Amino acid sequence: MSADWQGRLREIEQEIFARRPEHSINPSLERITALVTLLGDPHRAYPVIHLTGTNGKTSTARMTEALLRARGLRTGLFTSPHLSAIGERIVVDGEPLSGERFVEAYEEIKPYLDVVDSTHEVRLSFFEVLVGMAFSVFADAPVDVCILEVGMGGTWDNTNVADGVVAVVTPISIDHARYLGNTVQEIATDKAGIIKPGAVAILAQQPPAAAEVLLHRVAEAGATVAREGLEFGVLSRELAVGGQQLSIRGLRGDYTDLYLPLFGAHQAGNLACAIAAVEAFAATPESDGGDQALDPAIVRQAVAGMTSPGRLEIVRRSPVVLLDAAHNPGGMAASMTALTEAFTFTELIAIIGVAQDKDVAGILDEMEPVVTKLVVTSNSSTRSLDPAALAEVATSIFGQDRVSVAPRLDDAIELAVALADDVDAADGPGSAGVLVTGSVITAGDARLLLTATPSAAGQTREERS
Repeated sequence: MSADWQGRLREIEQEIFARRPEHSINPSLERITALVTLLGDPHRAYPVIHLTGTNGKTSTARMTEALLRARGLRTGLFTSPHLSAIGERIVVDGEPLSGERFVEAYEEIKPYLDVVDSTHEVRLSFFEVLVGMAFSVFADAPVDVCILEVGMGGTWDNTNVADGVVAVVTPISIDHARYLGNTVQEIATDKAGIIKPGAVAILAQQPPAAAEVLLHRVAEAGATVAREGLEFGVLSRELAVGGQQLSIRGLRGDYTDLYLPLFGAHQAGNLACAIAAVEAFAATPESDGGDQALDPAIVRQAVAGMTSPGRLEIVRRSPVVLLDAAHNPGGMAASMTALTEAFTFTELIAIIGVAQDKDVAGILDEMEPVVTKLVVTSNSSTRSLDPAALAEVATSIFGQDRVSVAPRLDDAIELAVALADDVDAADGPGSAGVLVTGSVITAGDARLLLTATPSAAGQTREERS
């Protein structure tokens, strides 16, 4: 990309980031509806598989997209937040938007953004702009199917102007309580809003309170339901080098001898939901797959190539450094279980940077039995909790001797790696591991520091959840 394009890309990023950030919710679909109407309703140009939940949304969306693309469909994937580069959020045929295409897509819809801004009291937000861009890009491609992840919640999420023929709800727990509610029932009620009349609802295993709400919504909407553990699910799971070996029962058949290069039972559950979603989509009028099972060879090949950056992702060896985007107690519990199962570290040094509005004590409680030493730090977001305040909470849980403070993430990584090197020198190579976690932003910042390979347009790491 030329220097001129690069300069314009920086300008556009700053224009977008200057808008109301995505974590600042103004519960209304009025502005995004006005925008997509001006754009000619691009979100109705293709069928949509819509995903919500508290944890596992992005991984499940990526898995669903990979399976659909392996079946020969042209795919559009919208996920959030991004790890390293804003263009990661909008993916066509498995490729994030290039910087040049990102600039073109923004310039194409900019006149319509100006119209909506000028005719509404509240300007379009950061997230609303990106949703409009994604819908437009996918229509222009054009894609055969859109895999659409909510930003937060469901009912009032800007993606909910689209009507998913398949709605996937990954496990629900408490997160974003300020916006979605303080109970699982309240959060499930909001997320259930993506289940539309006549859709197929694919439900991951849920707490009973969430399941009750979701099933009520299914009945109310006249949707069809498929539940993990009943209509589909994981039949068997064994550890394998670099991942796990699985057998999955789908809605149309069983899929055996699947090698998934991701860690943890939660990722096996995510894959089961993705397979069920693709089977459900194949049976809709918008597709032509009918009621037959998916081709096992195609499924096997697609699963073997699946990735989920920032989800127990190994970015360095000797010592092993993993990145994980867990940012709530439920997500951290799943990550700690997976890490303990898949790795044999005698000591784990964790680096944590979290947002101010998170359940910090709950996150640290899940880490304490597994983590030997903790380095508290900050990330590039203005919402990052001050390391001194984070250290105070951490010390009350871990004890003073196990907690260190490094205000800058690069210094925290240097300290943690040095601690791990000391353990390896004393106990043998591979004895210690380093985990960077607590936030998508923390994982993304660390990924840039350790790999310097952003995968799409831009490198700005502003306000993300």
